Amino acid sequence: MRSKESGKVRYAYGAAMALLLGGSAFSLATGQAGAQVPQNAPGTSALAPRAGAPMSFADLVARLQPAVVNISTKQRVPVKTQTDPFEQFFRQFDPTQPQGQSGQGSGSNDNQQRTREAGSLGSGFIISADGYIVTNNHLIQGLTGTGTVDTVTVTTNDGKEYPAKIIGRDDTSDLALLKIDGHNLPFVTWGDSTKARVGDWVIAIGDPYGVGSTVTAGIISALHRGITGSGAYDRYIQTDAAINMGNSGGPMFDLNGNVIGINSALISPTGASVGIGLAIPSELARPVIDALMKGQRPVRGYLGVGLQPVDEDLAPSLGLPKDSGEIIRTVVPNGPAAKAGLQQGDVIVKVNGTQVTSDQTVSFLIANSPVGQRIPVEIVRNGKHGTVYVTLADRPTEEALNKIVSGDSGAAGTSGTAVATSQKALGLSLARLTPELAKSANLPAGSHGVIITGVDPNSDASEQGLQRGDLIMSVNNQAVADPAQVIAGVDGARKAGRTSVLLLIKRGDSTPAFIAVSISPKQG
Repeated sequence: MRSKESGKVRYAYGAAMALLLGGSAFSLATGQAGAQVPQNAPGTSALAPRAGAPMSFADLVARLQPAVVNISTKQRVPVKTQTDPFEQFFRQFDPTQPQGQSGQGSGSNDNQQRTREAGSLGSGFIISADGYIVTNNHLIQGLTGTGTVDTVTVTTNDGKEYPAKIIGRDDTSDLALLKIDGHNLPFVTWGDSTKARVGDWVIAIGDPYGVGSTVTAGIISALHRGITGSGAYDRYIQTDAAINMGNSGGPMFDLNGNVIGINSALISPTGASVGIGLAIPSELARPVIDALMKGQRPVRGYLGVGLQPVDEDLAPSLGLPKDSGEIIRTVVPNGPAAKAGLQQGDVIVKVNGTQVTSDQTVSFLIANSPVGQRIPVEIVRNGKHGTVYVTLADRPTEEALNKIVSGDSGAAGTSGTAVATSQKALGLSLARLTPELAKSANLPAGSHGVIITGVDPNSDASEQGLQRGDLIMSVNNQAVADPAQVIAGVDGARKAGRTSVLLLIKRGDSTPAFIAVSISPKQG
């Protein structure tokens, strides 16, 4: 079993109890549908209950359930071995003894890394009569976050098991496409999630905890729900239909029997359902699956920036209303944004004429714009509105993105190695950055800025989480290299009538982030 979390978001796939069941699903429903006809095809029978509160979902479920499958995986993972405290002692008498053997006479080759078998359980659904299956990528991804599991087994509703082949997967959307050898299999078709409304009835089918095919019902609680605050696919359908570990990859149906979402995650303090389940909308999932089925990598627009929302903390320091866009905290060197002239500290307020909001994020708008298209990006820079035209590139894979090192904009390098006399601003003790201080703070070589050497525990800076060793790279989007520049930046913000000052902070080798710190009259 493995767990993947974001805050209190837990991905809903198999738990320990499910693994003890050996990966086989108990069938709770019957009925194989006619060949080559979608299980949710209209006209064969009345699929939808009457309008209003339904008397029963039974007829609908009877047709849909055969197309939902259990997915189990297995892989060998490394095992950390404990060091034998007597090993070095025995090696004094026999220096030729291999490391890790400790004279135990086991006869095994201890130079080889030991492994154990691990697995997970989840759900999926068949989308074609010849056995294409949709599920979540995190179910079939390797435990290390790279590669895939060793084997995937699909168990259909009638108890039959099939070895599955991984046709394609996409980290960004957390979707994967599998294939089993079969014919005349029951399958379902996509619906249109753009027509879904808060309050609509939905049905979720999956295999929670490995107990077997399970049906839950509820309503759509919210649309475009974000759980990470960024990303092109951070637009989930939220439902109060029970979603638990093992439901991952299973379908969410509307009352016409069409798939409008893929159940993927839950928000819970305990790991069990508390009525906040999350599904990837079909409007985002279907193009990804269509591309994978053609053997292609999904194509998305790419800007090449790191972003964070202009929330109620940052907005006053920028002189903008809250939720009025997203601020650029990093710019990828030689990327589309850099080539177009976008800069760290710019606030993006519109993309191709569409206002940036919590629902219409920059990442979503860019990812869903055609690659190669030249689009206008409206920004606010130093309080002034402007428009930059950007030619979008093809978004690299997640693996490639992780290898891209963002260039940090900053002041020219400081001269000398002596530490300047510590000065204070915002309740912070500040000093010029030296190689010695950079090393002690784990900062990358070539870092530029002013280092924090102390934090007043009663200051707003402390409440915002600033720590000793943090590096101030800029103040109000002006690069700094000396404490006096920080003080001048604070004074400038105060004279401009701002209630807070915008700091770009870097901690260790992490990505820089903007933090707004309140300006009080006694701070200087």
